[in-house]
Amino acid sequence: MRTRLCSKVGCAREAVTTLTYDYGDQMAALGPLGGASDPQAHDLCAIHTDRLSVPKGWVVVRHETLRV
Repeated sequence: MRTRLCSKVGCAREAVTTLTYDYGDQMAALGPLGGASDPQAHDLCAIHTDRLSVPKGWVVVRHETLRV
């Protein structure tokens, strides 16, 4: 399987999370890398995941994977 790269311009790191937005609810959802590339979502590397910021008043929902 081919790895996906971070969606940020100029970044060549491997993506580890997928970010989606719900503009109506002013919410950003960040979770594990999606199974397939989606033009409505943004794949992010670990560095850009940690640096994520959203507009004032927005909520970020972080979906963590379960670790056993």
